[in-house]
Amino acid sequence: MSHANETVLRNAYAAFARGDLPAFLALCTPDITFHVPGDGLLAGTHTRDAFLAKLGPAMAAVAGSFREEVMRVVAGDQEGAVVAAQQAERDGRLHRWNAVHWWRIQNGKLAEFWEFTDDQRAFDAAWHG
Repeated sequence: MSHANETVLRNAYAAFARGDLPAFLALCTPDITFHVPGDGLLAGTHTRDAFLAKLGPAMAAVAGSFREEVMRVVAGDQEGAVVAAQQAERDGRLHRWNAVHWWRIQNGKLAEFWEFTDDQRAFDAAWHG
């Protein structure tokens, strides 16, 4: 039997994949913090509103080509991890990388996010400013 927070994570990724930001955000705490590596459009540590302000321009930069396949989800009472294969086309090139997303979970809501990639160059090439 899977942990309830695994279901929260899977639901969050499903909502994000279909572009349903309200459903995604309903699974987050109001004060969620996002930590994104690199030098690209999403890089840095952001509050919920600051991250959302960057997300639109970042997605526009890859012209809807971003894809994410959830490979594995592991969750406990206060944390969860998602392993994902990601890709995006930018400047006529397809960039691929794998990521681990580490989540802090508070009372069944996503409270903090850290992204780690296996190919920072591909990640930055997709999300460069």
